Amino acid sequence: MSPSADIKPLTICILSGSTGRTCDEVVKAALAQFGEPAVRIVRRRNLRNEAEVVREVAYAADAGAVICHSLVVPQLRDTLVREATRLRVPAIDVLGPLLAMLQDCLGQAPRGLPGLAFQMQRERLKRIDAVDFTLAHDDGCGLADLDQAGVVLAGASRVAKSVTCFYLAYEGICAANVPLFAGVEPPPELLAVDRNKVIGLTMNANRLQSLRQARIKTLGDGSFDKYGSLHEIEAELRELERTMARCGWRRIDVSYMSVEEVAKEIISLIQT
Repeated sequence: MSPSADIKPLTICILSGSTGRTCDEVVKAALAQFGEPAVRIVRRRNLRNEAEVVREVAYAADAGAVICHSLVVPQLRDTLVREATRLRVPAIDVLGPLLAMLQDCLGQAPRGLPGLAFQMQRERLKRIDAVDFTLAHDDGCGLADLDQAGVVLAGASRVAKSVTCFYLAYEGICAANVPLFAGVEPPPELLAVDRNKVIGLTMNANRLQSLRQARIKTLGDGSFDKYGSLHEIEAELRELERTMARCGWRRIDVSYMSVEEVAKEIISLIQT
């Protein structure tokens, strides 16, 4: 049954040192057990000092409110408890008891830094966005917005462009890759990208031939003589090396590097 219009709603003050999402979810879960109660939610986020906490407790006292908080800084929690007790404001700490139990069981003190859960969630979402971007910009796709990439890998077929991009995406970097071909000018969208964001991947001819021959075995019928020919590969690599030098792209020889090593080198380059 819906609350009567003449019932004064209960004010719930949600106080937090960060986004307040933790308290928000707890309050929503609790209120769901009461149907449609008459409540008014007041959110106060990013509380960073004692004066702000004192002010908000005083507001709650004047409003006849109750307080639900997730303050993790001990000094601020103590201030809230003191002021809420003094002004007789009902208050509940949604994290305090859990933090105390975990401290006892883990044998270490909590870090006391606000926003850590939100930061972890944000980093997870950043990785998801990066993977989505890389999927849409693999092997020369998505050229229209190539400039939005954090890094673009360019190089011949089978020099580990795609797998390196997905490793970078897991690190939260929006990575794209564009194949280069002998006798064909790089696409204009690639040439328009800031050259400091483009990394050319190269490989010695013997190593590349070995990888291409392994690939040919999985392709089935077809003519792949040039694709797997050492002579053709040597000529291709020389031409692509000249193209990369002309475009001013930094280059990495990935012949005998693991994907992790290549990614680490790329991260180092784009951060300088």
